[in-house]
Amino acid sequence: MQSKGEECVHTGTQLIVTERLRLRPFLLQDATSMYGNWIADPAVQSEYGEPACDTINDVNELLMRWTAAYGFKDIYRWAIVLQEDGECIGQIAFCSVDHEHRMADIEYCIGQAYQRQGYASEALSAVIRFAFAETGLHRLQAFHRGRNSASGSVLRKAQMTYEGTLRQSFYYRETGEYDDRIYYGIIKGD
Repeated sequence: MQSKGEECVHTGTQLIVTERLRLRPFLLQDATSMYGNWIADPAVQSEYGEPACDTINDVNELLMRWTAAYGFKDIYRWAIVLQEDGECIGQIAFCSVDHEHRMADIEYCIGQAYQRQGYASEALSAVIRFAFAETGLHRLQAFHRGRNSASGSVLRKAQMTYEGTLRQSFYYRETGEYDDRIYYGIIKGD
């Protein structure tokens, strides 16, 4: 436990190995695998809240930004890679880190062909264990949109606790509709 006044310790994105996955920093060589499995899929990227990449060049440009950011120790973005064949099937990241309050927001996505096989909850559970064991973070949180109940299942399987719903706080520009944000959290020691 950190004492009063102690700085939050950051390690940056480190290799995490689970039963079926390798969570590791992205590499420029991941572009083809990413493009084929998830990042060009509008359905996956829409649920993730990011635009789909239209070309392999778009993926390469994104990877250049992501890999350059690894120079900062408070950047946490993992490629979710299958151990059996090295395919990059998604990603998991801390989309924001609040240093003062020692907390981070988690986001993740998995390619459609790999969904509903437990990969997201396996990755999320591993990242939670890593964060509490290796960094100074005390709290992790995530939300899913109301229409994406499968993501809520992932959060619950990773032992995160439902904390509340922000009603109609998400706006879909393309349809003009509103949706809820359903929040989950976990603290060190849970």
